[in-house]
Amino acid sequence: MKSNTRSIILALFAVGGLTATTIASAAGESSRTYQQELAVCGHNQQDRAACIREAGAARQAAARGGLTSAPDYRGNALARCSLQPPTERSACEARVLGSMGNTRTMVDGSVMGGGVIRESVTTTMVPVAPAPEPMPMPMPMRPMR
Repeated sequence: MKSNTRSIILALFAVGGLTATTIASAAGESSRTYQQELAVCGHNQQDRAACIREAGAARQAAARGGLTSAPDYRGNALARCSLQPPTERSACEARVLGSMGNTRTMVDGSVMGGGVIRESVTTTMVPVAPAPEPMPMPMPMRPMR
């Protein structure tokens, strides 16, 4: 009986130690992310005080488990392309994915600057029409008498 109780107590200590280690490593990761976010403050176009406040709010949200992984922006953009008419869909996907086939995509601007502009240029070959027949030479004018 004594041996059984001792085994249960040791098992509880082992589980508690593993839990504490997991929590400590998660706290270390949160602190490391917070330090990285603070390092960016002052080096971007955002107000430094606002940047520090947002980093702190993100740290608190992470501690509560309120943060999730980064959103899938590419998947979201492709989903918006599926709403386009079939004739426009391939051009939309080419803009999202970048250059594809005979389409070249250029991206200009930034989110901090107010928006990202995507321009795509598609090169199409137009069949050459046969040259028109040259016009006949006009008849020389005869002098009037």
